[in-house]
Amino acid sequence: MDTTESKHILAGKRGIIFGVFNEKSLAWAVAKHCVDEGANIVITNTKAAAKLGSSEKLASSVNMPFIPCDATNEDDLEHLLLESQKLLGGQIDFILHSVAQSLNLRRRKSYDNLCYSYFQKTLDISALSFHKLLQTAHRLNVLKRGASVLTITYIASERSMAGYNDMSDAKALLESIVRNFGRILGEQKQIRVNAISQSPVPTKAGSHWNEESYFFSYSNQLAPLGNATADDLADVCVMMFSDYTKRVTMQTIYNDGGFSNTLLTPSLINSFRKSIDTEDTK
Repeated sequence: MDTTESKHILAGKRGIIFGVFNEKSLAWAVAKHCVDEGANIVITNTKAAAKLGSSEKLASSVNMPFIPCDATNEDDLEHLLLESQKLLGGQIDFILHSVAQSLNLRRRKSYDNLCYSYFQKTLDISALSFHKLLQTAHRLNVLKRGASVLTITYIASERSMAGYNDMSDAKALLESIVRNFGRILGEQKQIRVNAISQSPVPTKAGSHWNEESYFFSYSNQLAPLGNATADDLADVCVMMFSDYTKRVTMQTIYNDGGFSNTLLTPSLINSFRKSIDTEDTK
């Protein structure tokens, strides 16, 4: 008996991965791991992102199709979902929504001096796009019974974090959508909807609010297990897409090395002590 297929926990599953921009994208790490675990996937991003990045080239490198889609546009979403179902040969087993953008962050606007038209775009791209995706998929009945849908969030959704700006509000809304749509889809089709709260990772998006990388170092020191990498995230996503987590839904799962539950560590105390001692000797 050939047991090769049984070793791949996503063997035979069909998925869609949003947000692949370049090799450093969280979505790309997830896409690679899904393919390695036997899944057939469609990779997607906006046309503009595809031109600026390497979405199509990366999709080609794993012999998977690329379909452009603006996740804020319901017509685009409908085309993507129906075309993916056709290309992959059946209903969709899993989706990763890794979509976020804030012009207020890019333009270094403080939280008490936001541009409201930018703020509305932040909410539309980073949170409402997830609602549009779920609503469109539900209406078209493209998600298989027991399917798994994930989105990426961050601890700033529930704590005040200087510099994260209007993205904090978008992530809070995103997690609310996870809970509300998770209940509806769970009751009707046993579909799971969850969010992964990820450690900061040096991606293109992350650079807009942490250009100097100081926070990456801080969070790495605070987290007992250190920062979770893009590959760590991919491992969690594969598990959540698999049948091993078929009763996990409406959750925010913290893949952050313990950062979210740690207040202070000896290494940080020593850093503060050295800083205070230096100040006292001036």
